[in-house]
Amino acid sequence: MAMEIEKFVEAKGRDEKIKEVRKKIDELGIEYLYLQFVSVTGKIMGKGIPADHWESVAKKGFQLVYGATVNLFTDRAGNYLGYGPEAAELVGIPEPETFMQLPWAPEIGRFYCTLFRNREERQDPGAYLTADCRGNLRRLHDDFQKKHKLQLRMGTEPEMMWLKFDENGKPRDGFSKPYCYHIDQFESLRPVSLQVIRYARRMGLDMIQGDHEDAPGQLELNWTFDDVLRNADRLTTYRQICAQVAREHGIFACFMSKPFMGVSASGCHHNMSLWTKGKDGFKPTGNDPKKLPGLKENYLYVSGGKNTFMPDTKDLQLPGKTGLKAIGGVVKHLQALTAIGCSTVNSYRRLWDTGFWAPVFSDWGYQNRTTGLRVSAPGRFEYRSVDSMVNPYLMGSALLAAMDDGLDNDLDPGEPEERNIYEAMAEGKKVRKLPMSLGEALDHLAGNKVVQRGLPGEMYRLYEEYKRDEFARFMSTVTEWDNELYMECLP
Repeated sequence: MAMEIEKFVEAKGRDEKIKEVRKKIDELGIEYLYLQFVSVTGKIMGKGIPADHWESVAKKGFQLVYGATVNLFTDRAGNYLGYGPEAAELVGIPEPETFMQLPWAPEIGRFYCTLFRNREERQDPGAYLTADCRGNLRRLHDDFQKKHKLQLRMGTEPEMMWLKFDENGKPRDGFSKPYCYHIDQFESLRPVSLQVIRYARRMGLDMIQGDHEDAPGQLELNWTFDDVLRNADRLTTYRQICAQVAREHGIFACFMSKPFMGVSASGCHHNMSLWTKGKDGFKPTGNDPKKLPGLKENYLYVSGGKNTFMPDTKDLQLPGKTGLKAIGGVVKHLQALTAIGCSTVNSYRRLWDTGFWAPVFSDWGYQNRTTGLRVSAPGRFEYRSVDSMVNPYLMGSALLAAMDDGLDNDLDPGEPEERNIYEAMAEGKKVRKLPMSLGEALDHLAGNKVVQRGLPGEMYRLYEEYKRDEFARFMSTVTEWDNELYMECLP
């Protein structure tokens, strides 16, 4: 039986795509290629090669140590996280259809890659690498679509902050004032936001709206929702764009959820819906369709089909029966899902800083920002316990696992909570809180086999090991707060 890596490389139509990329390389004057994948924390990793070697790497791939999927970081004891130096090397195979010229470096082309176990390994040679979060999402979504005949479509709202550097070269203060929706503050960042939008449209992001949010230097720029994998790729691309624009303007693009207390954090709400089969359509996003800087697949967006989250009764606020079952699964598993959506120690500063619309309760409602899940508009649910540090591939996979459980077991999300949840509690409602620390969230994830199905194979082990070490580092650190509170407290 052929290895999975060989089936992937020899897939029907792939040779034609490889030739199409060569034509683009020659047309655009591409000299160098970035071959990238995404680590368990959402960091972009990979290698670069001269464009002359495109055909060879497209067939054979490139090799890189397994530990690159875990950022090649060490734990508190100095041991490499996830994989030791004795581990084999993975093989990354670039996906021709993801080819894109970088608008800020037109001599460079970019690819996303699928990762495999090495062809020479004794165990599962050439198999899909389950440490590949992006590859996992594709395969889990394919399985979900075959099983339920439903596609997960996602739109994300990536808030982030633009910061100035202090005299020591450290990012510190927000570039603008914390005035939500003020056009004057939006205007102060216009050279930044417009450059982000130009690059994003060039790379296939159908930008639709943006605003200044209510933290210093905080912007939110949105693009059209799409298939969950393509949206995750676009969020990853958007982060790369922001980092580049920051370099060009001498400021810092901050995706840390809570750099400042007393103002809103940077969330990344996921608006989701399940649809029956639709059809991909081409959106040039401002490019000349005959002179695209990337292959056409970068500019595809799905539309059509039936949205199963739309109301199917006279109650225009109540989602359809299929949607309610899927959301029943998400509500049931909200506490474990928080370990994926709120993935850092800093994420929980957002939940503790009350009064800034952060979700802290494991419940759902209509337009209710105090719950972890809300109906934000007819036909879509907004998953709120997720911030701007999220790995969107893991989040998509975990949500698919929760919704699969809801559909399989007819899970009921319960009655929607229309009251402010704090008022409901004062009136006697018993509620489940979301975890209030990374350690607590990881405990919920450890006890939840359903959400773990969204982290298949080695992925759960790697994520657990990485994040437990992160939390242990935090708990074993003496901070300025410790010194100020305890240094002179006795006698």
